[in-house]
Amino acid sequence: MSSSAGRSIEVDLLRGMALIAIAIDHISASVLSHVMLHNYAYCDAAEVFVFLGGYASASGYTNIAARRGEQAARRRFLKRAWEIYRAYLLTAALMLVSGAIVSRLPIAQLIVAETGWADFARHPLEGLAQIATLRRQPFLSAVLPMYLLYALSVSVVVPFARRMPVAFFTVSLALWLGAPWLAKMLPGVADWPFNPFAWQLLFMLGLLCRLHPVPTQMQVSSAGRALTGAAFGLALAFTFVKVCIDSHPSPGYMKQDLASVRIVSFLALAWLCAQAARLGWLRTLAERLPALVTIGKQGLVCFVGGTVVSIAVDSALHLAGADTHLFARLLGDVLAIAALWMLARIAAARRDRVPSVAPGARLARVQANVQSVRSRREP
Repeated sequence: MSSSAGRSIEVDLLRGMALIAIAIDHISASVLSHVMLHNYAYCDAAEVFVFLGGYASASGYTNIAARRGEQAARRRFLKRAWEIYRAYLLTAALMLVSGAIVSRLPIAQLIVAETGWADFARHPLEGLAQIATLRRQPFLSAVLPMYLLYALSVSVVVPFARRMPVAFFTVSLALWLGAPWLAKMLPGVADWPFNPFAWQLLFMLGLLCRLHPVPTQMQVSSAGRALTGAAFGLALAFTFVKVCIDSHPSPGYMKQDLASVRIVSFLALAWLCAQAARLGWLRTLAERLPALVTIGKQGLVCFVGGTVVSIAVDSALHLAGADTHLFARLLGDVLAIAALWMLARIAAARRDRVPSVAPGARLARVQANVQSVRSRREP
């Protein structure tokens, strides 16, 4: 995928789409949720988000290491892990506050149960401790602890994957195979909605795709064309099964432990997306839909904000008794997407207002200030 200044507009586009899908999928009265990925494949926006997270992490680490050294890259991802932990705490707090508010409204209590407010209200101190130590993850905050672990691992896994990709993939695959047993060895991890030992496989695959991209010559070769045909056939087969035969949601453990059918379904679509990127189709789409790219660039902000947007829109539809009205439900979807776009624009504007000063420039500025003070003190 093409990039500019370390970023890929195609990746930002796909991440923006995934963030919108995550928000829409958690609005129970949504209309657009019926055309989202999980209805036509054995994977959903979560797989897309995790894979792109690995891709972007590898890109970010290597770019920082090339400009400022490995130590700076390690510091940046330690800081990133702290940012994700703070975002997790904020999301958990927002979920609990949302649950407290919704519990006072005359609407279905399913939303309240999902936020975890009822259990927290009974044992608040215990709940705070469990949330802080990642043992309890209220509703939509559940994916962030997994990301926290992956951010902490980037400074170790990127050099390993860069030097020994085959060995690296073998280790990642072994962790995925043993994920259900490994989760039971750590307190509380077996209850996480996303088993980090399983989902690391997609994160690491994204990382490998960035560090060791498939050569264009291979993609356009006879083997590459055969692979594209097989991926297209698999995608169609999964769509047929989901639409015509198995339209019910998959059991929870299949997502928690990242079942093999979900991996195969995602990889087929990922290969087709790679071909669309190679042909320039994704870049053209990104240039025509800059709002999606803006959302994708502000991934963490839009994820946290999207959790509240989902609950707010869903609650408003139920409260107004409009959850059975097609136009109102579609309007709710549009408002949710617009809210994410506004959040992304606000976050981008705030970031642009903060001057980005390189460490060398900052040191030079400090030295100049010291010299200025000394010159004023001299007679």
